[in-house]
Amino acid sequence: MKKLVGITIGDPAGVGPEISVKALIANETNLMNSIIFGSEEIIAYYMKKLSVDKELNIIHDVTDFKDGAINLFNVVDLTLADTPIGEVNPTSGDAAYQYLETAIKLSLAGKIGPVVTAPLNKEALHLGGHNFDGHTEIFAHLTHTEKYTMMLWSNLLSVVHVSTHVPLSKACKLVKKDRVEECIDLASDALQKLGISEPRIAVAGLNPHSGEAGLFGHEEIDEIEPAICAKQSEGINVTGPVPPDTVFLKATKGEYDIVVAMYHDQGHIPMKLLAFDEGVNVTLGLPIIRASVDHGTAFDIAGKGIANESSMLEAIKLATRFSENI
Repeated sequence: MKKLVGITIGDPAGVGPEISVKALIANETNLMNSIIFGSEEIIAYYMKKLSVDKELNIIHDVTDFKDGAINLFNVVDLTLADTPIGEVNPTSGDAAYQYLETAIKLSLAGKIGPVVTAPLNKEALHLGGHNFDGHTEIFAHLTHTEKYTMMLWSNLLSVVHVSTHVPLSKACKLVKKDRVEECIDLASDALQKLGISEPRIAVAGLNPHSGEAGLFGHEEIDEIEPAICAKQSEGINVTGPVPPDTVFLKATKGEYDIVVAMYHDQGHIPMKLLAFDEGVNVTLGLPIIRASVDHGTAFDIAGKGIANESSMLEAIKLATRFSENI
């Protein structure tokens, strides 16, 4: 039972419930190995809308799991009136947090394996009384993890981030030697767990042309280069700082296995451009495995039955791959 994947539906007013159900019915292996954490009426609504001919099995413990059914931890009793589809709502934000908290506790206790998350809405999360920047910070808080980072993964490009949800002015100040070293270590460890024995890691510069020997900034000289040298001395195959306007192209052409980006948009823009539907968000450094879709709640199409489940399928696949290699 420890290998069961826990899928949290995210904000129930977004596309999360829909893509969670779609991911299970699209793949028999997922159906046989996954538990949804959500609300019964919400999941029942999408099963009916998608004409899913499966039993909805409400469970209270993993021992209640039933093969061939959609197994659901009914974490919060909600009605569609409580959480209007496509709208920011504090009830939805609180429910999204509770789904997550329940799944994390069971994963930490060893009752389930990886946790795969559908998207939540940050505004709704805050309105619901949970002042976190997003999933990554919630996982770090609930697992008491201090050293962590976000990895965006796809078959074409993979990226880890020195900083994520902070203002750009603050992100520049967070480019410090110790943090860059942390991210290199986390990237190396993650790729080894995915079967790449000697990962080739590129570290992006922060400034145009990686600072051009100090003409356009000194962060590369003062912080990034010393971090790279320190990790090279430990035998890690890491290169840089590579100018940020070319590093992602080089990675997609096979020169590197992963790129350490200096801030949120530096890493997210190429990933969203190249792998919007297939990208997976992984939190590295946690005591449990967490993977997520790499898109938002998409309130504009929520409830219409047209949401693309590709990223959810990839997230489940990658989370399972991690769990098989630890």
